[in-house]
Amino acid sequence: MAQRMNNAFSVGRGEGDAYWFNITLMEVKATGEDTNGVFSLLEELHPPGCETPLHVNNNEEITYYIQEGELAFSVGEKTIRGIPGTCVYVPRHIKHKFKVEGSSPAKVLTMFTPAGGEQFFVERSVPAAEYELPTVPVKPNMDTLEETAKKYGIEILE
Repeated sequence: MAQRMNNAFSVGRGEGDAYWFNITLMEVKATGEDTNGVFSLLEELHPPGCETPLHVNNNEEITYYIQEGELAFSVGEKTIRGIPGTCVYVPRHIKHKFKVEGSSPAKVLTMFTPAGGEQFFVERSVPAAEYELPTVPVKPNMDTLEETAKKYGIEILE
C-alpha cells in the first residue's frame, strides 16, 4: 500500500494508479501534487515494437531510466541505444522519440521535471483493469490527442 506521511511517501510495485495508454501500461509513482510540483515519475511497460511519435516537450525536461529491455532513442540529432541501466536525459524544446527494440517488453522509469507531463497520460488513458499490458490497444482519439498535447506543452511532430 502506498504510504504518504508528511511530505515523504513511498509507492511499491503495483501500488500507484495504473493506466493503459494505447499499448502501454503506465503506473504513476509520483505526481506533481505528491512532490509540490518538483517532479513526477511514471513506471512504464512497453511491448516490443512500441514507438512514440517524434515530439517536443516545452514545459519540462524528461529523464528516462531503462530497467528492462532495449530501446532506440532519437534525441535531437543523436541516436542513443538504451539498455538496462541506461539513463537518457532530454532537455525541454528538443525533439525526441523512442522505439522498443527486440522481442522483449521494455520497462522504463520516466521522470518529468518539473511535474506536469504525467497529467497528459492520465488524461488520455483509461484505468488499467489488470497490472499488465492491455490485450487490446486502447486507441487514443486522434482528433483530440493533439489538442490535449498542446494543453500540456507537447508538440507532436509526426
